[in-house]
Amino acid sequence: MIKVAIMGYGTVGSGVYEVFRTNKTSIDKKVGQELRVQYVLDLREFPGDPVMDVLKHDFEDILNDDEVKIVAEVMGGLHPAYEFTRRCLEAGKSVCTSNKELVAEHGAELIQIAKDHQVNYLFEASVGGGIPIIRPLNSSLTADVIVEISGILNGTTNYMLTKMSREGLNYDDVLKEAQAKGYAELHPEADVEGWDACRKIAILTSLASGNQVDFKDIYTEGITKVTAEDFAYAKKAGCAIKLLAVSKKQGDTYCVMVAPAFVRKENPLYMVNDVFNAVCVEGNMLGASMFYGSGAGKLPTASAVAGDMVDAARHLGKIITTFWNPQKLELAPVGEMTHRFFVRMKSDAKDAKVFGDVEMIDAKIKGEIGFMTPVMSEDAFARKAKNLDIISMIRVAG
Repeated sequence: MIKVAIMGYGTVGSGVYEVFRTNKTSIDKKVGQELRVQYVLDLREFPGDPVMDVLKHDFEDILNDDEVKIVAEVMGGLHPAYEFTRRCLEAGKSVCTSNKELVAEHGAELIQIAKDHQVNYLFEASVGGGIPIIRPLNSSLTADVIVEISGILNGTTNYMLTKMSREGLNYDDVLKEAQAKGYAELHPEADVEGWDACRKIAILTSLASGNQVDFKDIYTEGITKVTAEDFAYAKKAGCAIKLLAVSKKQGDTYCVMVAPAFVRKENPLYMVNDVFNAVCVEGNMLGASMFYGSGAGKLPTASAVAGDMVDAARHLGKIITTFWNPQKLELAPVGEMTHRFFVRMKSDAKDAKVFGDVEMIDAKIKGEIGFMTPVMSEDAFARKAKNLDIISMIRVAG
C-alpha cells in the first residue's frame, strides 16, 4: 500500500478526492498495489462530507508521516504552496500539482530539489487541465526539436470570444454572463488580460527549450479591447478570433507572445470553441500534431493530477527525467516575430498602401476601412503604423 495526501480541498482538490473514491479499483490495478488517500489538508470543516474521515488542518501531520510518499498540491497561488511543496520534496515525498503560477515561477528549482532527493515533481495539470501535453513534450517528442507551439490555453477567454462571435455581443455583456455562469472570476484579470495563458506558454517553452523561461519577459495582450466590429470583419474574412499563445523557435532561442489573433478556417484551432483548449506542436521531424480537450474544470484537471500521482507511484525511488534547467533562456525580441496584421483605420484605402499589397475587407462599417497586411515583422508594422489614424490592430495567425 502507498499512502498519499491532498493539500487543498477546493474545486480541484475535491475533484482529486472524488477521482480516487470513484476509480479506486482501476487506479490500484494500474499501480499494482493500493493507493490510499491518508490525509486531505484544508483549514475549513466540511460537515457531512466523506472527506471528514481524513481531513487535517496542520501541514506538519502530512510532512511528518513517513508513510506518505506522494502529495497532491492543489492549493493554488504561490504561498504557502511553494513552502509546502519544497518541504515535501526535501522530506522525500513526490509532489503532483495543477498550480501553474507556482510551476511558472519555481518549476526548474522544484524539479532540481526533487532530483536531489530521488523523488518527482509532476505538473501535467498545470497547462491544459485534462489535456495531456506536458508528458508528450517531456517524453514522446524528445527526439524532435520543437519548432513552434501555438494554442488556446484559457477556457474563460475562449468561451467569451465564442459567445461574442456567435451572438454579436460586446465584451462587457459577455463578461457579465461568464461571471454569472461561473466561467469567469469576480476579478477576471488573470484570464482576460492574458496572464494565465502567458504562464502556461512559459511552462511549455521551458520544456521545449530545456531552460527556464520567465513569464514576465513574454509580450502579453488580453481580450478586453476586442469588439463586435472586429468580429464583423473576421466573419467577412472567414476567420475566428482566438486568444493565442505562440512560441516560435528562432535560432537558439524562442520568440513568444500572447495576443488575440484572426484564425483562418484551415487552421485546426479555428474549430476550438467554448471552454475547450487545444495545443498545436510542430516538431522538425514529426511535423504538426494537436492536443485537444477540456482545458479546465474540476474533474478534467483532477484527472490529470491523479494521473501524475499514479505515475509517481509507479516510479517510487526513480526519477522521471524532466528537461528543464534553471539557467534562464533569453527570449528573442518580440519585434522580430512575423505574421500578417488585421488593421482598422479611420481613413480611405489609399492610406493603407503604406503597408504594401493589402487585402481589403468590407464589413459595411461606416467611417472606417479594414484590411490585412502582407507578412511583416512586429517592428516593421510599428514603423509603418506610426503616423496613421489606426482604430485597432489584431494579428493574423499563420
